[in-house]
Order: sequence, then structure tokens, then C-alpha cells
Amino acid sequence: MNREAILATVEKYLVDAVEGLTPGEIDARLSMKALGASSLDIVEVVSRTMRELRIKIPRSELSTLENVDQLVDLLHQAAQSQGRGPSD
Repeated sequence: MNREAILATVEKYLVDAVEGLTPGEIDARLSMKALGASSLDIVEVVSRTMRELRIKIPRSELSTLENVDQLVDLLHQAAQSQGRGPSD
């Protein structure tokens, strides 16, 4: 699974969770909170993304993330290590 596909999945659920947010407004260098997501929204976005991608990441690793890019990088690394497709 490539990084772009993971980013698209995160963006899909982020747009779902944050009222009025469009994919074009998402700057992956920002935190989800800076993009308008509440703490509950963030949990929902991460949970739905991991479920769809069939990736498991410990909460302790998730708590250190500062922006969307870091989340996508972590999901991508987990996908590679869990055998979810070729590395891109």
C-alpha cells in the first residue's frame, strides 16, 4: 500500500469528521486539531482509517504524533511491516 493511498484514506475520514472541511483545505503539515477536529473526531478518524487499512498501531505511538503527515508516515510504516503491500 502506498503512502498516497493512506493519505487519501485519512483525508476521507477527516473530511467526514470535520464539518465544512474539504480535501483541498487539508495541509498535512498541520495537526488534525488545527484543521478543526475535536479530540473525539481525531479518535474516530484514526480508528476508521486503521480499520479500513487493516493496520494496528499502539495508542502509545499515536499519542506522540504532531500532524497528519506523521500519522500517514506511521500508518505507512505499519502497513509495510504488517505486509500490507509493496513499499512505495
